[in-house]
Amino acid sequence: MSDVRHVLVLPDRDAAEVVAEELPDRFGVAEEPQLVRDALAGEDDAEDAQWLVVVEDPDARLDPSALDELAAEHEGWLEAP
Repeated sequence: MSDVRHVLVLPDRDAAEVVAEELPDRFGVAEEPQLVRDALAGEDDAEDAQWLVVVEDPDARLDPSALDELAAEHEGWLEAP
């Protein structure tokens, strides 16, 4: 099975950091999730940036609906693959 990568989209850095901290406890994620600032197209204002939490899932064992629920708790969502 190929590696799976989940991308959670969050409204700000604080939410992204909280989600990244919760992933190991809730899902047993061993690898540190990546936080990526995603400036919206055409926007220079940092206030309009979303943050992505990128989770590598080499064994495809994470439940996408559970990840989506976690993101939703912080006003975000799981990006469709």
